[in-house]
Amino acid sequence: MNQIDLKGRVAVVTGGAQGIGYAISERLLNSGASVVIWDIDAALLDAACRSLSALGPVSGAVVELTDDAAVAAATAAQPRIDILVNNAGITGGNATTWELDPAVWRRVIEVNLIAPYLTCRHVVPHMIQRGWGRIVNIASVAGKEGNPNASHYSASKAGLIALTKSVAKETATKGILVNAITPAVAKTAMFEQMTQAHIDYMLGKIPMGRLLEVQEIAAMVAWLSSEDCSFSTGAVFDITGGRATY
Repeated sequence: MNQIDLKGRVAVVTGGAQGIGYAISERLLNSGASVVIWDIDAALLDAACRSLSALGPVSGAVVELTDDAAVAAATAAQPRIDILVNNAGITGGNATTWELDPAVWRRVIEVNLIAPYLTCRHVVPHMIQRGWGRIVNIASVAGKEGNPNASHYSASKAGLIALTKSVAKETATKGILVNAITPAVAKTAMFEQMTQAHIDYMLGKIPMGRLLEVQEIAAMVAWLSSEDCSFSTGAVFDITGGRATY
């Protein structure tokens, strides 16, 4: 593992109790940061904090990220936030656009797009006061290409890419860098929400012929959270094994 220096930094990772978020929390701790996990699942959150505590300072808070008041309260409880990783997300299952239930469609947009807007809404002013910050949004290659039978997920991630670019331009002279990552499919608990046909479709589009490892995403997040990342903002960093080359 290459060492990235995040000593003295405080990172908030949403959805950090499992999967990609857990790997990100682990990597940031190994890089010297203190980590605060915001997650909706209290049991998973407690287990994650206990297992990660051997690596460094880690704490957690149960937060409904789609609720403005809840995000405001969680932010106010943190005296310092240097790094924000908007990782929490759901797929909402797979079906054609006309077969998807409107409630499911709306919930995916709420979790995957409205929640990052709310975290930015409350965290960015704190970063502006300190004159330094890093925000990393976990989008998806689906936000670039639009996956069939996943219009809700694809639209939410496309929106997150646009949100990234807008906030980056608003904060470009304030010491805050805002970037997005667009992963291909990685095997996590979210697989349980997907059909096998959809998984096979996504895997078949990856030239490297394998699934993405969550540790590979975590490594990219760590660099984007560091001082070494100093002139990239509003950018979309591909991590798809060759699927997307733009």
